[in-house]
Amino acid sequence: MAPREWSGVEALNTSNTLNTLITAPNMANPDDFYEALIDMHRDLDEAQSQAVNARLILLLANHIGDMQVLREAMSHARTEP
Repeated sequence: MAPREWSGVEALNTSNTLNTLITAPNMANPDDFYEALIDMHRDLDEAQSQAVNARLILLLANHIGDMQVLREAMSHARTEP
């Protein structure tokens, strides 16, 4: 039997995700991520850099998909140094 394809709302929340923000280190290679982030901004002007950041935020927010986690992340981003 072929695997079932998911679409639309059916696909939402089908994995076992936590409903809390992970703030402890959680990346195998954080330096690799930082390097990729810097490379993403290379040769962009200020406006282009802000636009690419906004697109990245929206893509990651969509991937997370949990409003509780997103609100917690937004709160941390505003208050953490």
